[in-house]
Amino acid sequence: MVRVGLTGGIGAGKSEVSRLLASYGAVLIDADKIAREVVEPGTDGLSAVVEEFGEEVLREDGTLDRPRLGSIVFADPDRLKALNAIVHPLVRARSAALEAAAPTDAVVVQDVPLLAENSLAGLYDVVVVVDASPATQLDRLVRLRGMEESDARARMAAQASREDRLSLADIVIDNDGPLEALEPQVRAAWEELSARAKGSGDGE
Repeated sequence: MVRVGLTGGIGAGKSEVSRLLASYGAVLIDADKIAREVVEPGTDGLSAVVEEFGEEVLREDGTLDRPRLGSIVFADPDRLKALNAIVHPLVRARSAALEAAAPTDAVVVQDVPLLAENSLAGLYDVVVVVDASPATQLDRLVRLRGMEESDARARMAAQASREDRLSLADIVIDNDGPLEALEPQVRAAWEELSARAKGSGDGE
């Protein structure tokens, strides 16, 4: 097994890279997706969130009102810490269970948006960074996601710098160009990762 930490700045195209890797056979563990799953109706996670923040963070149908909760926690670092104390252990446990269930020769890709920010590179055998220039990131966020430019710039500024991310990379996938230029790079990365997973550490 080879454990891969996949990261990239907002708008760099990390989700497309993770989609391609999964299509080739990688076991994809998406922390953001799991974070949503552990607070779905009926879960212990949602019960704990309601106990901490009150019924007002629920929609009428019993699901979590994410915008409302976000407005609470992002305005108050202590409230954000309280939310993270509930959600993060649940995400870690679910991620560990998914990894434990993977075949011994699997390429396990953990999609970790804040890998650089949270100093998590040491947890992985290989760190893959999806890279794009700030100008490209900004264009995608505004043109494709419909963000206001000021909001997009603020989101980018809140993340690690491009240089910091690249300094952690074992493999860099350049996604500054068109989509058709991305697939061959991801395929090459997959072949390298697969060889490492199947081998006995020759690529270490």
